[in-house]
Amino acid sequence: MSTPQSALSARNEVREVAPKLIELTEKVVYGDVWERPGLSKRDRSLITVAALIALGRADQLSGHLERAVAHGVTRDEVGEVITHLAFYSGWPTAMSAGRVARKVLGEARS
Repeated sequence: MSTPQSALSARNEVREVAPKLIELTEKVVYGDVWERPGLSKRDRSLITVAALIALGRADQLSGHLERAVAHGVTRDEVGEVITHLAFYSGWPTAMSAGRVARKVLGEARS
């Protein structure tokens, strides 16, 4: 599974100021946590997208939406997660996520 370009770009920006953080991201988060057998990568992507929406982390959402689509999450499922979370994390987080998803999923269509 290749890393989405937006994620690589973000990592390269942060690497300049916090190289250890990126090393841990690559070795622990993606080298261990994402490789654990208890959940599929698709499920991990869906959970991660939901958490980022709920926390209002639009900056991180783009790369994880790209990853989620690559792992088999559909546009319709992304829309359902956003709608569902509007009632749990708030309308503003859902609206922000919808705008990010429109941009990312629109680009994925092209």
